[in-house]
Amino acid sequence: MPIDPTLLLAHIQKTGHALGFSQIAVAPVDLSSAEPALLSWLEKNFHGEMDYMARHGLKRARPAELVPGTVSVITARMNYLPRDTPVDWQEVEWGRLHNPTEAVVSVYARGRDYHKVLRQRLGQLAQAIENYLAGHEDSLQTRAFTDSAPVLEAELATRSGQGWRGKHSLVLNRDAGSMFFLGEIFLNIQLPVSEPVTEHCGQCSACIDVCPTKAIVAPGLVDARRCISYLTIEHAGSIPEELRPLMGNRIYGCDDCQLTCPWNKYAQTSNLPDFDTRNGLVGQQLVEVLGWTQEQFLQRTEGSAIRRIGHLRWLRNVAVAAGNALRSTQNNLSAEGLVALRQALKLHANHTDANVREHVQWALSS
Repeated sequence: MPIDPTLLLAHIQKTGHALGFSQIAVAPVDLSSAEPALLSWLEKNFHGEMDYMARHGLKRARPAELVPGTVSVITARMNYLPRDTPVDWQEVEWGRLHNPTEAVVSVYARGRDYHKVLRQRLGQLAQAIENYLAGHEDSLQTRAFTDSAPVLEAELATRSGQGWRGKHSLVLNRDAGSMFFLGEIFLNIQLPVSEPVTEHCGQCSACIDVCPTKAIVAPGLVDARRCISYLTIEHAGSIPEELRPLMGNRIYGCDDCQLTCPWNKYAQTSNLPDFDTRNGLVGQQLVEVLGWTQEQFLQRTEGSAIRRIGHLRWLRNVAVAAGNALRSTQNNLSAEGLVALRQALKLHANHTDANVREHVQWALSS
């Protein structure tokens, strides 16, 4: 019997929800209208050192070229706030940023590496599709992605009704804000395309106004080279000296544009334990994480997205935060605390890595 696409989609959505996804939708494969903006962004070099953004050219906007035979793209959204997140979580996170001596890790990176979680569950969803179609579709092809290939994830998400692009360029959902991950399954079966939703940012410019480094250069346009998330994660070399004081105590990622967004009062917690906060990644003092050896860093970040930046980049980031703490008029450190922070930095003053040495010396020059 022929496959009923509507029934198939209903089965996929039901299975997706059982796997922990918050929403399952279907995007069209024609993203040609997004190509001019992509080319312009790349030409401005706003992608910085993220060469993979340009490596595949316009294949990023052409799903059927990236994976030949693709006629539908399933988009999946998964909330990531930890299960014990308090109602006033935004206020709590602002408090961390106003405590200069605390080492602040972006909320999304405090639990298990989302690449692993989504990849596994998207794989299970793809297998469920194959099982459902067993005996009906001999040549079924599926391929799952989650922030791991040249895919225009946000564009696919918005075109499938997962939300709209906020002025910070992230996808916003009326019922869940922006605190979620995205993933996709490319497949060679035609499914009913989901309806997009209207935008609801209006005249609000809170995300643009709050960005510490002014990385949001226009509504929906981000210069990654100024973004703290890029600087602490993707950027491997020396952090521009003029940007260092603006980074505050953010040592991995930045959530400011999401913390200030009014829609995130509706952000939902995950129903998975994977994103629960791991010990040692929240509430740590800079003086403590400066003392982590490479072995301790690897142990504390096992299974975490943080591990991929490596110990050297970690030390670089923490050194910048420590320098900012020493310069801050808001730090509540005693004289002994200031001495301890300087001593922790001095332990790396003669580090074998030139990049670490440079940032430690900058921090100590305060």
